[in-house]
Amino acid sequence: MAEVSVRINGYVYTVGCEDGQESHLQAMAAEVDGRVASIKAVGAQSGEARLLMLASLLLADELHDMRLAQATAAAAPGPEAARTARTRRLTELALRAEAIAEAMERS
Repeated sequence: MAEVSVRINGYVYTVGCEDGQESHLQAMAAEVDGRVASIKAVGAQSGEARLLMLASLLLADELHDMRLAQATAAAAPGPEAARTARTRRLTELALRAEAIAEAMERS
């Protein structure tokens, strides 16, 4: 197990991770540090724990939005399925129109 020192909001934390994951962990710490910096930029400086909590909420919100977009995209019919549904509906309408025309001819 590797140990990595990361800096968030000016504080250094030593964190353990799997071997080979050091650069990934440093990138994630940089992401959190960036969120903390953006919160501080708008004037919200209420202590370390609050800054980290707000940064966590921002990241969780972004993750939620990404999952929602992914689920929506997965649930949406692909172009082929949409084309098939349109073709089926047009066929149904054409058959109905023909039935109405036949009924009118008999009247």
